[in-house]
Amino acid sequence: MSPLIVLVGPMGVGKSTVGQLLAERLGTGYRDTDDDIVAAQGRTIAEIFVEEGESAFRAIEKQAVREALAGHDGVLALGGGAVLDPDTRALLAGQRVVYLSMDVEEAVKRTGLNAARPLLAINPRKQWRELMEARRHLYEGVATVVVATDGRTPEEVTRVALDALELKEA
Repeated sequence: MSPLIVLVGPMGVGKSTVGQLLAERLGTGYRDTDDDIVAAQGRTIAEIFVEEGESAFRAIEKQAVREALAGHDGVLALGGGAVLDPDTRALLAGQRVVYLSMDVEEAVKRTGLNAARPLLAINPRKQWRELMEARRHLYEGVATVVVATDGRTPEEVTRVALDALELKEA
């Protein structure tokens, strides 16, 4: 068992929204590893970051991604930093991975780059740019297709992703 589609990309790009639309259109289930982590830990991702630090969160995330890749056959959305782990990137090899991309101006519009994002608490624009500089090549490296989300509605992004993957709606 493996996912029909795996979505990767930065925080706020719309993985959850597009993932749910893709699942709906394909007549399959939707799963988000961030939701899995919150449910299993009984606390928010921000709380895990504050209480245990990023490295502890990444270990929890790595296990959640491994379990979801092995146990879900629908559309799967990964957290923005999941691709940082080399083992996770190896597990994504051979998967149908869609990298949802956006530029910093779009990120500001969508997320407001607010403090609920633990990695963006101080100087959010600068930190978002630095995160993307560090991660863009990782997203691109695991991607089967790249779909730019800038200026597009979730429905448009969903259609472009389905077309790019040559998948038919259910």
